[in-house]
Amino acid sequence: MPFSEHGKKTSILDVCLNHGAHLEHACGGSCACTTCHVIVKSGEQHLSPMDDDEADRLDMAPGLTLHSRLGCQAVMSGDVTVEIPNWNRNYVSEGGGSMNLGAAIPPPKS
Repeated sequence: MPFSEHGKKTSILDVCLNHGAHLEHACGGSCACTTCHVIVKSGEQHLSPMDDDEADRLDMAPGLTLHSRLGCQAVMSGDVTVEIPNWNRNYVSEGGGSMNLGAAIPPPKS
């Protein structure tokens, strides 16, 4: 979706949620998992800088690349194109869990 269609500085996750694109977010967007991991294909210069919390969490993401970001943490200020890695498409909604990804997804609260 072109930035001009929504025009708000907001996270990649929020844009997806508000415009009908499915992006997993097991932790609710609190930088506590990696299910909203995306790979930035273009427009990296239009994203907020990565902070230490995001970088630390991304270290646990399967399929990590030099262009990986967490959708819940990367705030857009212009057009950005991302790819959702195959491993996390519908991961949570189809019953995936922390046993398969180790510490990438925290266990459910009791």
